[in-house]
Amino acid sequence: MKDKLIMTVHVVLDAEGIVGFENSYSRVKMLPFSGTVEGEIFNGIVAPCGVDTQVTNRVGVRNMSAKYMLIGKDKDGQDCHIFVDNEGYFTPDTKPGPFKTVPTFITDSKCLAPYLMRNQFRGEGHSRPDGKGPDILFFEVLYE
Repeated sequence: MKDKLIMTVHVVLDAEGIVGFENSYSRVKMLPFSGTVEGEIFNGIVAPCGVDTQVTNRVGVRNMSAKYMLIGKDKDGQDCHIFVDNEGYFTPDTKPGPFKTVPTFITDSKCLAPYLMRNQFRGEGHSRPDGKGPDILFFEVLYE
């Protein structure tokens, strides 16, 4: 059985707001972003306060931790918020292609809360040709 796509976040990076530093042990970069969201369960925007914090250690493993708020309408047409905590990592030998993440959701949507707060989801990050940010696809993990 194939996992089910539930929504796509079209990230728009704020290139001028990127901050970071590096030393002989690691590199830290914070990438602010906003964007839009579309899917069968939710449609709306990424509030312009999202940030992806990336920490690369001395052997080249990069941990990604993106935290952001979605604002829009749930599948019943009700106004709601979804907080997203999306974690992933890259190793120096990671091949080009989609990167994998593990998202956690918290929402004030009455219809989505029982569904989203089960922690049965995965994410994929896909580069876009415009270079303005990735598309993050969230899937419900389906078990046979």
